[in-house]
Amino acid sequence: MPCHNEEVTVEKVVTDLRASVPEMTVYVYDNNSTDRTAERAEAAGAIVRREERKGKGNVVRRAFADIDADVYVMVDGDDTYEASHLPEMIDLLLSGPYDHVLGVRQDTQATSSYRPGHEAGNRMFNRLTGWLFKDSVTDMLSGYRVFSRRFVKSFPAVSKHFEIETELTVHMMSLRIPNVEVPVGFRDRPEGSESKLSTFKDGFRILGLIASLVRHERPSLFYGLLTLFFALVSLGFGLPVVYEFWQTGLVPRLPTAVLAACSMILAFLMLSVGLVLDGLRRERREQARLHYLSLPPAVTTNAHSVPVRTDLAGTRIETEVPRNGVA
Repeated sequence: MPCHNEEVTVEKVVTDLRASVPEMTVYVYDNNSTDRTAERAEAAGAIVRREERKGKGNVVRRAFADIDADVYVMVDGDDTYEASHLPEMIDLLLSGPYDHVLGVRQDTQATSSYRPGHEAGNRMFNRLTGWLFKDSVTDMLSGYRVFSRRFVKSFPAVSKHFEIETELTVHMMSLRIPNVEVPVGFRDRPEGSESKLSTFKDGFRILGLIASLVRHERPSLFYGLLTLFFALVSLGFGLPVVYEFWQTGLVPRLPTAVLAACSMILAFLMLSVGLVLDGLRRERREQARLHYLSLPPAVTTNAHSVPVRTDLAGTRIETEVPRNGVA
């Protein structure tokens, strides 16, 4: 559970989570808090660790590296998600079996729990990401998720801030990881608690990450658009020059002709780069898939029939079933 200045809510979140899954061991990662977040978390029974690099992405990266478990749960410490949905999400992950369960936020209040602009922005990012990566997602910015060990240990975690949810979603789409969505209750922050999310700053960060991921994960699309752009520029400037040459045998606009020729050269260069990077992407994705398959799958036995001990931070669930991929 990543936390930065959440002393108002962290104790209740830890208590609710442990009530929902009594065997759970909760890890709270204190991300440079200046209030009593760490003290309140410890008082509620959580294990507190600290990540000095600011940003939710840095916390998730650290937690996924630190904790070795069969099942992980990630949840925000702002008390906006209903902890009562957690047993259902864990059972679904294990019985599916799935590697990713996404909690899709459903308002539980009469007025919208989203800050102005956030709901519309979330819908836009969902559609844009789904179109770019040829998959569908209902709430890609949700911070309430359950993962298998396969997912966590094959996830590179490059993002530093709130764009981590986007990276998690694209990782799932790129490797075509088995996933399912579950509606979960969502409410506004309690009085005295402030959101750390900046609508425009973090929105542009997410857009930048999407563009970067398209360049890495779909280079044929990214460089194909650049190829089309430079080709159209070349034709737009070059066709009139060619027409004049056809009519008069002269090239009166030499700079324009040079610009058109250079643009076409750039178009072929972008096409070549795209084809090379697409081959490398395919090899990289095959290696990532093989690494993913080398990890044990989620336990397929009904979760209620297997003794469990869970960690949240990653939330951790250890079972009596051996780690050999056989339930």
